[in-house]
Amino acid sequence: MKTALSAIALLCISSFAAADQVSKQASNIEPQVIEWRRHFHQHPELSNREFETAKYIEKYLRSLGLEVQTGVAHTGVVAMLDSGKPGPVVALRADMDGLPVKEQNDLPFRSKATSEYNGNPVSVMHACGHDTHMAMLMGAAKILTDMKSQLSGKVKFVFQPAEEGAPVGEKGGAELMVAEGVMKDVDVVFGLHISSNTNVGTVEYRHGGIMAAVDPYKIVIKGKQAHGAYPWLSVDPVVTAAQVVMGLQTIVSRELPLIDEAAVITVGAIHGGNRSNIIPNEVELLGTIRTLDQGMRETLHAAVHRKATHIAQSMRAEAEVSLPYGDSYPITYNDPALMDKMLPTLHRTAGEGKVTEVKAVTGAEDFSFFQKEVPGLYLFVGGKPLDLPEEQAPAHHTPEFKIDESGMKLGVELLANLTLDYMQKTK
Repeated sequence: MKTALSAIALLCISSFAAADQVSKQASNIEPQVIEWRRHFHQHPELSNREFETAKYIEKYLRSLGLEVQTGVAHTGVVAMLDSGKPGPVVALRADMDGLPVKEQNDLPFRSKATSEYNGNPVSVMHACGHDTHMAMLMGAAKILTDMKSQLSGKVKFVFQPAEEGAPVGEKGGAELMVAEGVMKDVDVVFGLHISSNTNVGTVEYRHGGIMAAVDPYKIVIKGKQAHGAYPWLSVDPVVTAAQVVMGLQTIVSRELPLIDEAAVITVGAIHGGNRSNIIPNEVELLGTIRTLDQGMRETLHAAVHRKATHIAQSMRAEAEVSLPYGDSYPITYNDPALMDKMLPTLHRTAGEGKVTEVKAVTGAEDFSFFQKEVPGLYLFVGGKPLDLPEEQAPAHHTPEFKIDESGMKLGVELLANLTLDYMQKTK
């Protein structure tokens, strides 16, 4: 018993000492992290087009003496730090791409970049914080490289392109990285997302699903065209589509156990017809499904097919359901056992009272593809100034988006401490 207690005590002492060293190094490198973030912010690139971003990251990682692989999933960069000692392979991930958004704020380093998106000229902006994610991971790479002697195993730094979705007709993002073997030798993966409406210095986590699976769908209602003055001569796809829309809304409210998890089914677009006095042949519905439980996800998928086809049949029409239609992401799922194991790291790094378990969000993240391969944690790090009311914080994916750069230091520390502590706990 004494031997076991002594081992635990030594582990705690070692963890606190390492965390103190990480904190000091994070403070020293913070100005450089801010500089990196501002560079990325001023020079954003769209999904699968992160060419200059990748070169910038590659140059720095090579300067650390790391083994670097480029061109992963088109423009991704992956670097390996080998401690030379046996142990797990810990992957740390940051996303790289910007969005087709024109920046409208007062930042002196705001983006003026332009590009092409789906054949149209657009402005480009880091409107979701991926610039901070890259900068934080570069900072963690520096600290962990300097602390190589304290590592047991390997660290894989994964800079992932196209988190926001690959351009039409292309593959990309985490799913493609997995297909190319990035996760084959990995034991665990950690990722962070800055949050513009959460106080600087805080961390948010959740056991289980923290972000939803996303499944786009298309339903085509096929009827029979007729003059609008003689609707009895038609099989009306417009009226049928209206009933399908209302029928879909009853799936969540009447078929799913909402006391367990949330779910959403949205119809986002309806296309059909071109004149007020012509009942068209067909109507197209486009929408999205969000779920946080795999069983509920399967139930909802089956129900969409059933509702659409049977309602259409009752109206003498036909319904063709494509589900999923386009990019589909799994649930971003924090392994509960891993979450329990690493929770002390969050508290020690951020400080007591600054770590909160939160409700899941129905937004989606392709980090989930990594978590399908190995246990992983996805956390939110605060990026809102303390004196700014939450309701006034600029939202993600908006032209006004901005964050408090002082929040990045905690992100750097978390990535480093999660790596060090996981290695210690799996010895």
